Amino acid sequence: MKKVLSVMLAILMLFSLCLPCFAAVKDEDVSVNASKSQYPIIRILGDGEPLYDAEGNRLFHLRTDLLEGGGDSATAEEDDGDDIYDSLANILMPFLKEGLLFNNWEPYCDALEEEIADLTGNARLDANGNAPEGTGLSAEKREYMATAATKNQGKKGYFAINDYRFWYDWRLDPIETAAKLHEYIQQVKAITGKDKVCILASCVGTIVTTTYVGIYGVEDIHGIGYTGAIVKGAEILSEAISGKFDTDSEAIGRVLDDCDYLGFFNLDEFLDTTLDLALQSGIIDSVVGTIRLTLYDKLVKGVTSALALSTFYTFPSYWAAIAEQDYEDALVHVFGEEGSAKRTEYAGLIEKIENYNTLIRPNIDDILLSIGEGGANFAAIAKYGFQMIPICKSREELSDQYVSVKRAGFNATTANIYDTLSDDYIAQQTEKGLERYISPDKKIDASTCLYPDSTWFVKNSSHSQYTKVETKLLYDVISAETQLTVNDYYDYTQFMVYDYDTTEMHAMTEENCNTEQWLEDKPVTGIKGLIQKITNFFKTLINWFKLAFEKLTA
Repeated sequence: MKKVLSVMLAILMLFSLCLPCFAAVKDEDVSVNASKSQYPIIRILGDGEPLYDAEGNRLFHLRTDLLEGGGDSATAEEDDGDDIYDSLANILMPFLKEGLLFNNWEPYCDALEEEIADLTGNARLDANGNAPEGTGLSAEKREYMATAATKNQGKKGYFAINDYRFWYDWRLDPIETAAKLHEYIQQVKAITGKDKVCILASCVGTIVTTTYVGIYGVEDIHGIGYTGAIVKGAEILSEAISGKFDTDSEAIGRVLDDCDYLGFFNLDEFLDTTLDLALQSGIIDSVVGTIRLTLYDKLVKGVTSALALSTFYTFPSYWAAIAEQDYEDALVHVFGEEGSAKRTEYAGLIEKIENYNTLIRPNIDDILLSIGEGGANFAAIAKYGFQMIPICKSREELSDQYVSVKRAGFNATTANIYDTLSDDYIAQQTEKGLERYISPDKKIDASTCLYPDSTWFVKNSSHSQYTKVETKLLYDVISAETQLTVNDYYDYTQFMVYDYDTTEMHAMTEENCNTEQWLEDKPVTGIKGLIQKITNFFKTLINWFKLAFEKLTA
């Protein structure tokens, strides 16, 4: 692995296309005392499951191989310095030579795609959207899926007899994966002797499950639970490759605060202060602004295509996470206009993603509603309280870092991260008798959800974390004999707050709802805001000099 180049490219990808790989599940062990479901419960997770090549080497994964320095294959090997400099030169030379000198950016974009493709290797799919031969699930997981017989995996409570994990290659076409899920459901039914199963899905698993329901219906399903759903489109995937890429220094600062709070990384105090100084001084905004004025329009499509096709947008599953309103723009930014060379080269992949676009994407709301209409139980949990990864124009939407509450809550009405629903709006909903659906922090109205009475909201719980309380709630609802609603619980109110330090869940109140790490940083306009900015800048500058002196004299 070209370590130095890897880190540089990781930074580039981090704020462009590859953040979904942070979304691997951090799942708490579920150990609860509750009645067990009479139905087998199939768990379908997202994109965090390790994938391997034919020799058993782990395929590239951004968080493990770069940010954690891990990997148990060639990804952990060091290349010599010549390879590193050659790779950097391959990218920089066409940028300087053909690009800046002759305004010909195609060689630079081609070089960028080639070098990053070398980094990601055979984790990418081919031009037809197929996995390289021999890559996919581990031998252990393939054996598990062939028998569907492994259970009682040393876990307690709900998992003891009900956990049938559906392992799948999360890169592949959701329609193909849904067919495998259909086969697996039949296996589980045969093994357990039950006529129905329940499904608990998260992240990419919600795409697979919705696709399954769209094709096969709910004849074999007793209940479905969703958490961290991206089936209606994840903004960080959808907007970044459809020409809606955008960012600002405040958003970057907020996401750094969140990542530090969640333990994704711990910055040295001096480095943290240096970043804070760069943000407050306007350096980052100036750099972004300069790029936007000079190079953005020239490079946005070429660089977007290069990054997309050298990383994760050869995955039909990620194309399924593109929102309907972004889809056509995304096709142009990644594959070019109709008749382009890339449209021809990637015709097989495009056929797969167009098939999903025709069969599933326009019908998502109807498919989701058909779950309840078909007699199956339904439950959804949307999480929020964190800054959306700041690479898209929707960065001020309420979110769990990766997807907005509007989408994960299936059409919830929300304010943005700093505001609340207006007094007039709340008064109108109150007049209609819908005030019970307004969250105590006045940021969410659940009455507009597809399932207003079986959709819960958890604040201060991120996309990558699924707590035992959330899991227990979903298990309860989807396995109950009849549909349970928010009115059937006392412990689990429609709006809850997760205590990250104590791992406890509490009903949301006006007193405990302000959990954001950056709430006090709400922008202030006018002369007061200007004075506040200047004051904060000089405080940070003084602290920076203090820490720098300590570093130099240590």
